[in-house]
Amino acid sequence: LLSAMGQLRQSPRRTYECYGELGLAGELKPVAGLFLTALHAQAAGHALIVPSENAAEVRLSGHAAVYGAETLHAAAQLLAGAEPAMPPRPSDSPRAVEAHPGGPALLSMSEVVGQWHAKRALTIAAAGGHSLLMIGPPGSGKSMLAARLPELLPPLSSNEALEVASIASTAGLKLEAQSWMRRPFRAPHHSASTQAIVGGGPQIRPGEITLAHHGVLFLDELPEFDRRVLESLREPLETGAITIARAAARLELPARFQLIAAMNPCPCGFFGDPSQRCHCGSARIERYRQRISGPLLDRIDIRVQVPRLAGLEFTAMPASPERAAKAAEAAQAIAQVQQARSWRLQRSGCLSARLDASQIQRCCALPRSSRQLLERSAERLALSGRGIHRLLAVGRTIADLAGSESIEPPHLAEAVQLRRDCFGAYCANDTM
Repeated sequence: LLSAMGQLRQSPRRTYECYGELGLAGELKPVAGLFLTALHAQAAGHALIVPSENAAEVRLSGHAAVYGAETLHAAAQLLAGAEPAMPPRPSDSPRAVEAHPGGPALLSMSEVVGQWHAKRALTIAAAGGHSLLMIGPPGSGKSMLAARLPELLPPLSSNEALEVASIASTAGLKLEAQSWMRRPFRAPHHSASTQAIVGGGPQIRPGEITLAHHGVLFLDELPEFDRRVLESLREPLETGAITIARAAARLELPARFQLIAAMNPCPCGFFGDPSQRCHCGSARIERYRQRISGPLLDRIDIRVQVPRLAGLEFTAMPASPERAAKAAEAAQAIAQVQQARSWRLQRSGCLSARLDASQIQRCCALPRSSRQLLERSAERLALSGRGIHRLLAVGRTIADLAGSESIEPPHLAEAVQLRRDCFGAYCANDTM
C-alpha cells in the first residue's frame, strides 16, 4: 500500500511523495482527496507520484511535478530515476484550462418561455448574490429557472477555483477539468438530513452548504425540508461560514453560497391558480407556510411569484427572429450581470448581498425622494432592521444594473415590489 499519509522517498534528483492504493496484481488504483495533498507538496517542493487516473485532477492544483504511474513497478522506476512514462502535460495546468474551458454548455435562459418577471428577479439575484424564493404551482418553471442561474454567473476566479476544488477533494468528489472554472450548483433532495446539509459526522465532513461555497444552493420544495435543516441555514446566510462543534473537535467550514429556493403556495400546489381548484383547507395551508420561519424568510432578499403559463404559450413554435431576440436578451442579461458585479466589487469589495451595516450606510445613500419611499414602505411592510438593510441591498443591485451611482425611486420601488410580491397571498409571517 502506498500510504495516503505520504510515503517520502529520496532520489538523487528530488524528493517524491507517493500516493495510491495497491492492487493484488501490482496495479495502482485511484484514491480520493489528493488535491490538497498536491498543494502541500508543491509548497514543500516535493514531486508527486500518483495513480494514472488521479494525475489529471491533481495537476489542476498547478503543481508542475505530478507523475502518473499505472503499476508499482512504474512508480519504482520513477523513484530510481527513470524517465516518467506519463510526464506532466501543459494542457492539464489551471492556466490552460482557464484559457480553453470545455465541458457541456450551460442551460440557457433563452430557452425559458415567458416568465419575464421571474427572469428579471433571477438577473437581479445573480448581479448582487441575493437569495431568492420562487413561489408558484407545479409545472410553472421554478426548477427550470433555477437551473439556468449558472449561465448568468461569471466564472470562478483562480483563487475561488482552488478553494472550491479543495473542498470537493476533502469531500472525496472527483475533480474534472471541464468544470474547473464553473461555480458549484448543489440541489439536495428535501429528504436530506441536517448532517448532509450542514456537515459533520464522526469525522467531520463538509455538507451541501460548504460544497456550494462560491456557488448556488438550490432547495426545491422548501417547506418539505426538515425544520432543523432550514433553521441551520440562518447562520451561514449571514456569516458565510458554519461552525461545527463536536466533543473532540471544533471546525469552521466556509459556506458562502447563494440560496435559491422554490415552493408551492400550498400542499396541493394550486392555491391561487385560476386553472386548478385548491383542495387544501385554510388551516392546512397555514401549517404548510409556517414551516418556513419568519427569521429565515427575513433573510431571503427576493420573493417572486411564478404563475402557470397557458398551454398555447408552450406549443407555439417561435419564429427565427423571435429565437434570435431571446438569445440576444439572454446575452444582454449576462453582460449586465457581469458589469454590475464588477462595478460593485470595485467600489465596495463585495457584492451587494454581502454588504454589512457600515457599508450599507456608505454605499446605499438615498436621495430625499427615495428616503421618503423607504420610510413608507418600511412602515407598510413592517420591515425589521435586517429587512430594511436587505431592501437597500437589492435596491443597490438594481441601481448597479442600471449604471446609476445613487438609488433612485424607481430602483427602490422595484426592490420593494420584489420583497412584497409574495406577501399576503403566498408568504406567511409577513403582513402588509
